[in-house]
Amino acid sequence: MRKIIHIDMDSFYASVEQRDFPALLGKAIAVGGSPDGRGVVATASYEARKFGVRSAMSSRQALLLCPELIFVSPRFEVYKEVSQHIRAIFARYTDLIEPLSLDEAFLDVTEDKLGIGSAIDIAQQIRNAIKVELNLTASAGVSINKFVAKIASDYNKPDGITFIGPSKIVSFLEALPIEKFFGVGKVTAAKMKAKGIFCGKDLKFFSKDQLHTYFGKSGLFFYDMVRGDDNRPVRPNRIAKSIGVEDTYSADLRSIAEVKEELMVICVKLEKRMSAKSIIGRTLTLKIKYSDFIQVTRGGTNALYYTNLEQLFEAACSLLTKIELDNKRVRLIGLSISNFYDVEIVKSSDHQLSLF
Repeated sequence: MRKIIHIDMDSFYASVEQRDFPALLGKAIAVGGSPDGRGVVATASYEARKFGVRSAMSSRQALLLCPELIFVSPRFEVYKEVSQHIRAIFARYTDLIEPLSLDEAFLDVTEDKLGIGSAIDIAQQIRNAIKVELNLTASAGVSINKFVAKIASDYNKPDGITFIGPSKIVSFLEALPIEKFFGVGKVTAAKMKAKGIFCGKDLKFFSKDQLHTYFGKSGLFFYDMVRGDDNRPVRPNRIAKSIGVEDTYSADLRSIAEVKEELMVICVKLEKRMSAKSIIGRTLTLKIKYSDFIQVTRGGTNALYYTNLEQLFEAACSLLTKIELDNKRVRLIGLSISNFYDVEIVKSSDHQLSLF
């Protein structure tokens, strides 16, 4: 039986800013975006989250919710340095580390380097080391598989630890609100609630075939996960041919301005994933699905590698001009990047590497 830990930093970007600039402590801050209403929020402090401010939210909406919100320019190189220190702490205990982003990762400590044995003790030691060495807090989830460990890490945020042992998994998942299931966003949650699925126990009433019919491949995933069946190993060296982000909207986008605003949100998420995986790419592909479910894609390969948010958004907007939007309503936007180059050698997000 595996011992899996999921570590998730608490409001990572915002916490780093509050640590480095004490005047921001206790204040509602947003990393990313701007006070003139342009751009999107990358991360919000917990003080801002009390007002409903969330990551990937437009600055305009964030200001409506929290007029006193302080906007801070992101320092991605600093966040990456901190992330590397965090991963070095992980590596003291295991080499089986699967980063999901700069601020979260899975660890398999079934056989830990220090012979501690207890995954709960290891998780607590990691959290203590992060607090002492970096003056930051992290939350941890501990269980026998990745799915449950990830849900557990969010259960006592911020600065908490949750252990869900084998005997508690079924009852825990049955009581869990459907919105808390990994992979269930707002749109899927609304569809589930329309079918009477409000918690894990409700989800278990549906057969595998029914869930597949209603939710496609995701339905098969949900069928297994609500039963605690997750045999996925922690993969420290995942190799992907492309990485991407896409969002489906509960209300169709009706103007080019709305599409561009949401496209910026997509670019923020994609840049974060690229940075977490230390990769850059030359080929960008934009996907648009209209309200009538017709889908179009446009892509292009650049002579130089995309390395930062501004470059991604500029290129994505260029691809957008090649797609018919007049009198069209958009229900989905997706953006992916491929043709990778390993960028551990890249020390600045302000420049591009030439192909050679």
